[in-house]
Amino acid sequence: MKQHKLMGALALTGAFALALSGCAANNTGNTGDGGDKGGDTGKKTAFADYNPQPRENLKQGGTVNFPINEIPEQLNQFNSDGSADTARIAAWYMPQLILFKPDGTPYKNDAYLDEWKNEVKDGNTVITFKFNDKATWNDGTPMDWTAIDATWKANRSNDEGFVPNSTSGYDNVESVTQGDTPKTAIVTYKGEYPWIAKGFTILLHPAINTPDLFNKAFLSNPHPEWGAGPYTVDQFDANKGFISFKPNDKWWGDKPMLDKVTFTGMDAQASINAFKNGEIDMVGVGTKDRLAQVADMKDIKIYRAQQTANTLVEVDSEKPQFKDVKVREAFFKAINIDQQKKIAWNGLDYSEEPAGSFLMYSFQPGYSDSLAKAGYKYDPKAANKLLDDAGWKKGSDGIREKDGVKLSVVYPVFSDDPTQAALAQSFQKMEKEVGIDLKIDVRPSNKFAADYNSKNWDVASLRFTSSDPYGVGDMFQLYGADQGLNLSGVWSDETDAEIHEIEKIGNGKEQVAAAMKLEPKLLEGWGLISLYNGPSISAAKKGLANLTPEAYTGLDGFGIQPVENVGWEK
Repeated sequence: MKQHKLMGALALTGAFALALSGCAANNTGNTGDGGDKGGDTGKKTAFADYNPQPRENLKQGGTVNFPINEIPEQLNQFNSDGSADTARIAAWYMPQLILFKPDGTPYKNDAYLDEWKNEVKDGNTVITFKFNDKATWNDGTPMDWTAIDATWKANRSNDEGFVPNSTSGYDNVESVTQGDTPKTAIVTYKGEYPWIAKGFTILLHPAINTPDLFNKAFLSNPHPEWGAGPYTVDQFDANKGFISFKPNDKWWGDKPMLDKVTFTGMDAQASINAFKNGEIDMVGVGTKDRLAQVADMKDIKIYRAQQTANTLVEVDSEKPQFKDVKVREAFFKAINIDQQKKIAWNGLDYSEEPAGSFLMYSFQPGYSDSLAKAGYKYDPKAANKLLDDAGWKKGSDGIREKDGVKLSVVYPVFSDDPTQAALAQSFQKMEKEVGIDLKIDVRPSNKFAADYNSKNWDVASLRFTSSDPYGVGDMFQLYGADQGLNLSGVWSDETDAEIHEIEKIGNGKEQVAAAMKLEPKLLEGWGLISLYNGPSISAAKKGLANLTPEAYTGLDGFGIQPVENVGWEK
């Protein structure tokens, strides 16, 4: 019997991570020529816009200060209770083994790997990792095949005491063995596996070899000695929501361009104020109001990029109000997605195709609108009938009741941004029209991870953010039982088995086709729906280059860039 885990906000080792929906404080964006002053330039949104600059165009030294939603309690980027903020922090002092170009093309990080190759032997995909002789963890442990082995063993299963955010990819591995020397790791998959750049892009220190260490050691403790990279932790204060990084004197690769990098937890309005006061160097301005607040600033640029993310609404089917699938379906059919888009993108000169899938984006080959195929459309009349049929009757106040209980649900909003308030109020009005009382509960952004993981909500709005283009490879993580990303609780043994059959397809194009055929059936459980992808718009001080190098920020497309290349132009 499977046990449901009330934890797990993020997929940090696969395609998806979870972040606060519309959180302006951490809506960092990318390059372009937005001019020397703020304000929206009216430019069309590019796929990637992050001011890429070669190292020779940058000056050595300087400090960059970033806002972040929160410094999460769980700082193990592999753990189920991690968040997109966990991954963002980890990128600055943990190995970036495999990097990605904005279009999703993977390539090895030469600082860590001398060789990264894949081949098919006896019908099985085999990947070889050969580590650089200089590659060493901060505590002096050589970086070798044992790190690949430890990463696999901690993430391959939910049944060994480890609590990984995703087993996707790792559970397809047959074995990890040493090659001709300890510096070579041989990873053999069960059959052909098409998504070779999904696993082992980041690594776990081999000392983290027990469930207790994996699950608890990183609680409010970044453990820099278990890191390896161009930067290491300088200062850390969990209570103040602050972490800073300095150049790592044990680093063997290209010298980091900056002398110091800081992240400070901030709510939406605090981040705008800090940017205007010169306390931080980059801030999300993804709403008309936030753009207006930086419009008169000099020596800044506005960057606009396509988000590789789904903003979504999710319900907890384990709460009494949502146990009946008819109530869940009615709840979603009461949502006018077009109206939500108009509010979210007011003044941004942006539009997009329907975001009808969690596995593929509309701009990717093989995409289809799974949500429409599942039967979704904005239809208050149908929603009312579904609720009538489920036995929920409207009272004198317009709110439905059944067995003396009101159809009332709690919807937390982890932002003080005016656009987020307008979205919530519109959402509340839509649900009231069909007799559902949506109670808005405004909470601090630094409570998001804890509240989401513990399911301290009935309805949640958030983003699933991608760091690579292989969303189909994370199908089970999104729709399977006991997974940490989707906490709606909607799954079945039947659909789990169907997903696992699709995972066995060794041809990527064929696996995509099969996954897109199954996804409408999975969405018919009405646990969550995608609203839109949206743009990522940020303001940054003029001259800041190679923005958002970390995974899951989605501001340089699917790019993951070396953090040592972030810096100031000469």
